[in-house]
Amino acid sequence: MAKKNKKIRTDFRKNRGSRPRTGDLTRSFSTDDEQRLDAPRDERISGKGELTRKRTVIGQEADADQGGFAVRPEVGGASRRGRVLKVHGLTSVVQAEDGSLHQCVTRRLLRTLSTDQRHVVAAGDWVYFRSDRSGDGIIERIEPRRGVLSRSSRGRQHIIVANVDQIVIISSAAEPYLKPNLIDRFLVTAEQHRIRAVICINKVDLVDRAGLEPLVGVYSRMGYQVLLTSTKTALGIERLRRAMAGGANVIVGQSGVGKSSLLNRIEPELNLRVATVSAESQKGRHTTTTAQLLPLSSGGYVIDTPGIRQFQLWDVIPEEVAGCYRDLRPYVSLCKFPDCTHTHETDCAVKDAVADGRLDARRYESYCHLRAGELE
Repeated sequence: MAKKNKKIRTDFRKNRGSRPRTGDLTRSFSTDDEQRLDAPRDERISGKGELTRKRTVIGQEADADQGGFAVRPEVGGASRRGRVLKVHGLTSVVQAEDGSLHQCVTRRLLRTLSTDQRHVVAAGDWVYFRSDRSGDGIIERIEPRRGVLSRSSRGRQHIIVANVDQIVIISSAAEPYLKPNLIDRFLVTAEQHRIRAVICINKVDLVDRAGLEPLVGVYSRMGYQVLLTSTKTALGIERLRRAMAGGANVIVGQSGVGKSSLLNRIEPELNLRVATVSAESQKGRHTTTTAQLLPLSSGGYVIDTPGIRQFQLWDVIPEEVAGCYRDLRPYVSLCKFPDCTHTHETDCAVKDAVADGRLDARRYESYCHLRAGELE
C-alpha cells in the first residue's frame, strides 16, 4: 500500500534562506540616525521565522534502511519516472521508461535538504522528473535506494552508484601491483549492502598464474566467484561476459587495472578511452571521469566508475567490521567475551583460528587494519 503525502517538518542547509544582511550596513548605520533610533532592540527567533533552517514540505517520509532521503517530496501529475544514467556537475542525464533521454537539473528543494550526502543525485537513481518540449527537465523526486556503493569523503557520504545488483571488483596482477586490502574494502561494502560480488584479477599474462593460486583459493573458499582475465590473450573474457549478463553491474577498482579495456573487450561498441600505466609511479591515468550506466547487448547495464586509489568506508563502525568478513563471521560468536575485538583479547576464537591455519593470516591483518581505521 502506497504511503500518503502529508506535511513534514524537515531541515535544510544553511544556504537555503535569503541573504542575512545587506552589504551597506555600516554606511546606513552612520548616515540614517532616525532609522537607527527606531530599529528594534531585540529579535525573536521562532520556528517559522527567516532565521530557521526548517521548512514544511508536502511529501512522504522515506525509510532510513532503504537509503533514501528523510523526505520524498510530492510530485505532480505530469511527472515521469526515469533512471539517472550519468551526473555531470549540476546536470543529470535521465532515461525515461520509454527510452528517451533528457538533460535534467535537480529541484532546489532536493539540493538544499540537509543530508550527509556529498551529491544529492547519483548514477543509477530512479527519479521522477518533469520535462518540456525541448527535452530538458527537472528532477522532482528521488526514490529510495538499494544496492548502494558509497565511500566517505571529507566526512560526508559520496554515493558512487545506486541500485546495482552486482559489484565487479577489478584488480591487476601487475602494472599496477595487486592490492588485496583494497579488494577487502570493496567486499565489506558489498556485504554491508547485500550486493553480490565478483572478483576479477586482470593482466594475468604479465605474471606466473601459479603465484595467484593462494589468493584465489582464499576468496573462492568464501564463496566469491574469482575470474582471471587478460585483454591481450582474451583469457576469461567470455566468463566475465556471462557473469555480467542480465543485471545492473558496477565496475570498480583503482586506476590502471584495465576496467575500460575489459569493457571494450566485452562490448566493443562502447569504445571507451584507455591509457597506459605510468612506468615510474605504477599508477594509472584517469580516463573515466564520472560514473555512467552503459547498456549491454546481453541484457542489463554496466556502470563504469572512475579509478579509486583509496576507499574509505562510510557508515561502518568498528564493531560491525568482523560481521562483514565472511571468513571471520563464523568464529565471532565463539569468543569468550561478547564484546571481543579479536585483536588483543585472550580466548579469542578468531585469533585461535588464525594460529591453527583455519583463517588466512593476511585476511586477519586486513581486518585489524580496517578496524583501526587505516586507509590501506
